[in-house]
Amino acid sequence: MAAVVPDSSTDSIFGKENGIQPPKQLDAGALFVLKSKGSWLHCGYHLTTSIVAPVLLSLPFALSLLGWVGGVVCLILACLVTFYSYNLLSAVLEHHAQLGQRQLRYRDVATDVLGPRWGKYVVGPLQFGICYGAVVAGSLLGGQSLKATIAPPVKGKMFKGLCVCYSVILVTYFSVAISGYWAFGNQAMGTVFSNFMGNGQTLLPTWFLMMTNIFILLQISAVTVVYLQPTNEVFEKWFADPKMDQFSYHNVVRRLISRSISVIIGTLIAAMLPFFGDVMAVFGAFGFIPLDFIFPMVVYNVTFKPSKRGLVFWGNTFIAVASTALSAVGAIASVRQIVIDAKTYRLFANV
Repeated sequence: MAAVVPDSSTDSIFGKENGIQPPKQLDAGALFVLKSKGSWLHCGYHLTTSIVAPVLLSLPFALSLLGWVGGVVCLILACLVTFYSYNLLSAVLEHHAQLGQRQLRYRDVATDVLGPRWGKYVVGPLQFGICYGAVVAGSLLGGQSLKATIAPPVKGKMFKGLCVCYSVILVTYFSVAISGYWAFGNQAMGTVFSNFMGNGQTLLPTWFLMMTNIFILLQISAVTVVYLQPTNEVFEKWFADPKMDQFSYHNVVRRLISRSISVIIGTLIAAMLPFFGDVMAVFGAFGFIPLDFIFPMVVYNVTFKPSKRGLVFWGNTFIAVASTALSAVGAIASVRQIVIDAKTYRLFANV
């Protein structure tokens, strides 16, 4: 069911769980998936899980392309800019929440700040694409391995959650990137884990490799759950009934079927596209960079209108412009890599 006019009991549930007045039309996706009851620990868990993902296994390979200086500098800049952008976004969310317009989705922010077309045709599809793309990429690696959850007020909890997340990032990202590049240098492979299993021989004991694989699979399971939320929200908007209890037989069956279909489709795409890492590079250029490095800067400047003579306005503008150029270069490079790999790989290849 796409959208219905909620009854009084639904109104009270929605207002209690999300901290805002219910809309005239309510969908089950917002009611069942986008619950805002989390503490800063929940925020830290979701941020850490979604960012400190198995993708860090590719960092030594990235350093092999950039070198010591370029690689470390890029890691530091990425950490600083994303930490700053998340704080800007939390300030925007808190500002609108105080005005009685609490936003539960990225596309809600874009709709209220930039206009409905931006939310419907740009930000919404980008978020859905990169999140589901991350699910597919997780399934692919497993075969070889959100702000709306936070209860108000947003800003303080988001900052604490970010501190937890980036503490873990500093330990994991830098240790894996530096140690992997130090050990393998320019021979670092797409995932550094592959370096331990080359030429039919393993460089580590079998039990250690098996344990590492299990940990990777566990991490991928958590990452997949986080990135499936936009898909779950859309499917449950279509199929679940917001007038009925979340765990009623009718809703449980429909939600179980829709979520299972989503996972099956993601796994099928992962098996079909052995070079999906290249496809994810396209999603990164068109999706992650705009949403992480550009979107927060733009919505902050539009919302708070900082002085054009001040450092904040021009700092945000510089980051947005530089990130736009980086996104364009990344898009060209990733598309080129897909064209190159498409000549080598075939669908459902065993790699």
